[in-house]
Amino acid sequence: MLITNGTLITWETPNRILENHALYIEGDRIREIGPSQDLIAKYPQEERLDAKGQYVMPGNICAHTHFYGAFARGLAIPGPAPADFPEILEKLWWSLDKSLSHEAVYYSALVCLVDAVRHGTTTLIDHHASPNAIAGSLDQIARAVEESGVRASLCYEVTDRDGPERAQAGIEENLRFIEYVKRERPLNGRLAAMFGLHASLTLSEATLHACRERVGEDVGFHIHVAEHPVDEYDSLHKYGERVVDRLYRHGILGPKSIVVHAVHVDVREINLLAETGTWVTHQPRSNMNNAVGMALTEGMLRAGVKVGLGNDGFSNAMWEEWKAAYLAHKLWHLDPRRMPATDVVQMAIYNNAALATQQFNCGPIGVIAPGAQADLIFVDYHPFTPLTPGNLPWHIVFGFHESMVTTTIVAGKVLMRDRELLTLDAEKIAYEARQLAPRIWERYHALF
Repeated sequence: MLITNGTLITWETPNRILENHALYIEGDRIREIGPSQDLIAKYPQEERLDAKGQYVMPGNICAHTHFYGAFARGLAIPGPAPADFPEILEKLWWSLDKSLSHEAVYYSALVCLVDAVRHGTTTLIDHHASPNAIAGSLDQIARAVEESGVRASLCYEVTDRDGPERAQAGIEENLRFIEYVKRERPLNGRLAAMFGLHASLTLSEATLHACRERVGEDVGFHIHVAEHPVDEYDSLHKYGERVVDRLYRHGILGPKSIVVHAVHVDVREINLLAETGTWVTHQPRSNMNNAVGMALTEGMLRAGVKVGLGNDGFSNAMWEEWKAAYLAHKLWHLDPRRMPATDVVQMAIYNNAALATQQFNCGPIGVIAPGAQADLIFVDYHPFTPLTPGNLPWHIVFGFHESMVTTTIVAGKVLMRDRELLTLDAEKIAYEARQLAPRIWERYHALF
């Protein structure tokens, strides 16, 4: 396929903006880049997709999300509103996840993937929980991923909060799915697997030890860390050490593992994360919604921590997460100089791309360059001031909007063209989800 007449935003290092250029895609990869007239002459018989002067750029990447939270939208929480994050866990998430069936897991993934394709998010790293439907739950998500055409990394959230049998079932679900992905390499590299853990405060010593014993060094862990002070104080009370120190002792940290949030870690914990090469993901919209504070993201980046950007189950419109990061840190620190857009780019573009490239092991992801995966979006943005590689981050923060995404491509396959979804029937999926939601909500309210 030949994509012609685009203005390419390559996100190379350094980034380039190339007007009236074309991309030659062979299979799932970008094979050649050049002026449109040159590649049209070189490949006259190739199928063409005219970008019509739009910006063509790598698809957005979400470093941490929760598909299973989709049915929380509009859900009424019984009684007084939760007063803090532990109450939010108890009254919302730990009751909602118990209400999910395999069918609900499948449709919660589908509605999120419709959102992702529409909004130009082509790669997502998911963290799943469904305590009453554990075995095979990752297959249900993988089925939705296959139908959508996106790229996704999956894991199951192991926790002791639902008893030892379900903790063991979570371990087995992770191991089964990890082995399946290793053995079959399904979806031509669009599916990856990690080992999911909830958070230190719901994981015993025995369970953490069992997880580490069962998982090879070639597999990374995906775990929430210090989202709220309760996680740190629980660890200090029970084990006499902070959360990151505890995970380090158990061998959970490392260059393939993802620590989510890290809002309340201290300086030594940040240094441990840097020393071990552990990934950290930042989710500002979620942090604001849960009123848990803001991580020392800029300091982590300075310390050498690899910080990426996720959405924690919020909409898969990642530019909204950019804007939240850019604005929230300024307010949090009462300083308009904090969190420059260049730091947001480091997280959302370069670090997320490096994480995705490591996860899927199928060539570079998140860059327009020969040999890279053809994960692309067209953006119908018409700047009224000059747009350059130097000021692009601020154009995105103040000008880009998810409604401007007109075409989404993953691994060389067009998933949406001119805002028309080609792989998913959004209307049918929304209809089926609406039929399912009342049953999920009824099970949820029955738990109170």
